Amino acid sequence: MEKSIINHKISKKIKPYESFFYLLWKRTFDFIASFVGLVILSPLFFIVALLIKIENPKDKVIFAQTRCGKNGELFSMYKFRSMVTNAEDLLVNLQEFNEMDGPVFKIKNDPRITKVGKFIRKTSIDELPQLFNILKGDMSFVGPRPPIPSEVEQYNQYQIQRLLVKPGLTCIWQVSGRNTIGFDEWVEMDLQYIENRNLILDLKLIFKTFKVLLGDETAS
Repeated sequence: MEKSIINHKISKKIKPYESFFYLLWKRTFDFIASFVGLVILSPLFFIVALLIKIENPKDKVIFAQTRCGKNGELFSMYKFRSMVTNAEDLLVNLQEFNEMDGPVFKIKNDPRITKVGKFIRKTSIDELPQLFNILKGDMSFVGPRPPIPSEVEQYNQYQIQRLLVKPGLTCIWQVSGRNTIGFDEWVEMDLQYIENRNLILDLKLIFKTFKVLLGDETAS
């Protein structure tokens, strides 16, 4: 795997907030919370893995996908498998139904999603293996969602600033009605976070994420 998809220096029009004490707190929190989360949620991991295997015995439980991290560095992001094995091949025939503007592909009723996949996606359980990414240091609990390389290749110099910081499990977009937000507004939210991130904001976003997962539509 290549180390980075970015072959040129990212244009820094915005300045990320990078206080030493904030970054120290952020990494300490990420490490401890992800470790504790993996221990506490291990029974749930087992149940989800079992359900995936029952539906599709030949499928791998964990889906590893190449994503772009800080400064475009490539890493393998983990998720519980929620789509059929040949999902990438089927994507070619679904592009015309894309409901998202910009380089991102999203459709409401994606036919590639499995029965178990529908449930774990609705509850965001499919994202839990990213606790391993957070523990390793590839990701943080809060930060812009990590894009795939093919999306980044379509970024302009403004949009590519999303990669100035470590990607996260949740972000402003995640708790602000993500299914109704266009890509340009999504980028604006990410850059707003990058410039203004702090301890209080991170904790607020984590709290709001839990509220959204519990079905609180007013959490945003």
